[in-house]
Amino acid sequence: MIVASILQPLEDLMSWALVHLHEITGSWSWSIVALTIIVRMLLVPLTVRQIHSMQNLQAHAPEMKAIQTRWKHDRQRMNQEMMAFYKENQINPAASCLPMLAQFPVFISLFFVLKDFEKDLIAAHGASGLDWLGLVTITQDTKVGWGPLLIVLYAASQLTSSYLMSQNMQPAQRAMLLILPIAFIPFVLNFPSGLMLYWLTTNLWTTGQGLITRRLTPKPQPPPKRSSRTPPKDAPPPEPEPDSPKAIAAKPAATTPPRVRKVKRKKGSRR
Repeated sequence: MIVASILQPLEDLMSWALVHLHEITGSWSWSIVALTIIVRMLLVPLTVRQIHSMQNLQAHAPEMKAIQTRWKHDRQRMNQEMMAFYKENQINPAASCLPMLAQFPVFISLFFVLKDFEKDLIAAHGASGLDWLGLVTITQDTKVGWGPLLIVLYAASQLTSSYLMSQNMQPAQRAMLLILPIAFIPFVLNFPSGLMLYWLTTNLWTTGQGLITRRLTPKPQPPPKRSSRTPPKDAPPPEPEPDSPKAIAAKPAATTPPRVRKVKRKKGSRR
């Protein structure tokens, strides 16, 4: 397959890592757990970038909402204005999806590694530690035995991690992240249980990461409440009423000339 040939170097790297982790742990299942933790640690820089991107989106949410409301009847103009806004404020909406996209090659490579696991790795390095907690065997399909329990744990952990990590996302992105775990269930039934173990571990990591992020990230301050009598921020101060003391005091003093007193002369008076 073309995908398998493209990912062959990554498959070889993962096989090498699993073999060395198996030598340390003595268990193939716990080697997958350890490999998952290593992969997530390598993705920390992308995760930090994801968090900063979501914070940036949240900070500019009112402005983006105003653009969408203004151009809601002109979809093309709205997209142009949004792209210009992203460029002006150095916002990358795709950055919030980078950690998830980076995990797909690892997931697919692990799928091909587990597909030929028995004839490649087990034949050369032994079959010790194929079971996980005595419930599932990592080389069997997820629908076998206690595998459906693993799917339930996967779905619950995926929904929890998606909910925590999508608090600051746009509604459409958040809805997509919450729907994907349920949509994937029919497809993962025929996957090896080792893949579900990998995905369950990465979801638990994401859940813990989301809890830490929510605690450390400062909450945005809401704008001050305004009553009906509060003037707008940039509005000029209201003018006083005409008959109020302030209006009277503000009026300029009259500049009329002084009144000339007229004196009446009596008849018969002399100058």
